Amino acid sequence: MHVPDGFIDAPVSIAAGVAAAGAVAISLRGARRELDERTAPLAGLVAAFIFAVQMLNFPVAAGTSGHLLGGALAAILVGPYTGVLCVSVVLLMQGILFADGGLTALGVNISVMGVTTVVVAYAIFRGLLKVLPSTRRSVTAAAFTGALLSVPAAATVFTAIYAVGGTTDVPVGKVFTAMVGVHVLIGIGEAAITAATVGAVLAVRPDLVHGARGLTAPLKLRVAGELVDAPAPAAAPAAARSTRKVWATGLVTALVLAGFVSFYASASPDGLEKVAADKGIDQKVEEHAAAGSPLADYSVKDVGDARLSGGLAGVIGVGVTVVVGTGIFWTVRRRRAQDPAATPTATPVA
Repeated sequence: MHVPDGFIDAPVSIAAGVAAAGAVAISLRGARRELDERTAPLAGLVAAFIFAVQMLNFPVAAGTSGHLLGGALAAILVGPYTGVLCVSVVLLMQGILFADGGLTALGVNISVMGVTTVVVAYAIFRGLLKVLPSTRRSVTAAAFTGALLSVPAAATVFTAIYAVGGTTDVPVGKVFTAMVGVHVLIGIGEAAITAATVGAVLAVRPDLVHGARGLTAPLKLRVAGELVDAPAPAAAPAAARSTRKVWATGLVTALVLAGFVSFYASASPDGLEKVAADKGIDQKVEEHAAAGSPLADYSVKDVGDARLSGGLAGVIGVGVTVVVGTGIFWTVRRRRAQDPAATPTATPVA
């Protein structure tokens, strides 16, 4: 759903940019409460993983494909504020290096793909966990539902932005029907990927899933005929519970997905591209400012073999995203450590 330059007029693009900048500023402050010495590098990995999976377009209808947006996944794994930053880093890298998503439309893309998906998915996720049993299965189910609904929500927000600042004269009702219709289908893929990834991390390290904090219910003992909470076992120090294995596994997975599996992704246009072509809202699309980038269109310039070119571009993208993302999140984390007012917060599941 990367919006290119030319879909939305300059005044609305500027307004969306201001709104996105405000959301990022709020998220930078909020992320200081979410990040610690273990989750800061993992947040960079989440950004790189989202970048990799977004290269894997999957077919959803005749001549149409979709890809992960990632807001739900990031919010549940590392927290909503950090989630907005993760998706923003991905969109920035895609726009600058790969000419994917307009630079003047960056604010629109962050608002639609980052802020909207995170807010909607995490609100639904937290709401469901208040009524579901406190189990890992509930976390996975809530993640699936939040991710599923976040995608048509993003399509709705794009339609609203188009209604105000669209550069073509296409009835908004037609755009809304087409956008939401196809993105409901894309949402199913988003939900499946999100639930599978959250479930996999829960299976090995539930302590690293932000949305699953407080998941484990206290052990009950019967004393004099009454059930009481058993003493909690001493928690292992953070340093003793290394994240290196999880980090290495996640990075290798992202590299394989971007460097190899992406070659087999669907070549059909994604939901927005298909709707834009069918309804004519792409009549004033502009050439990307980074069209001359050596990595434009996810291929390495002057590398003739398509498989090698795309694979190298994917690997470079994952590497740059994880470095930039980790650097940002470590910086935010250090500022948190220097701020006595920033204290860690626990987010119970139920």
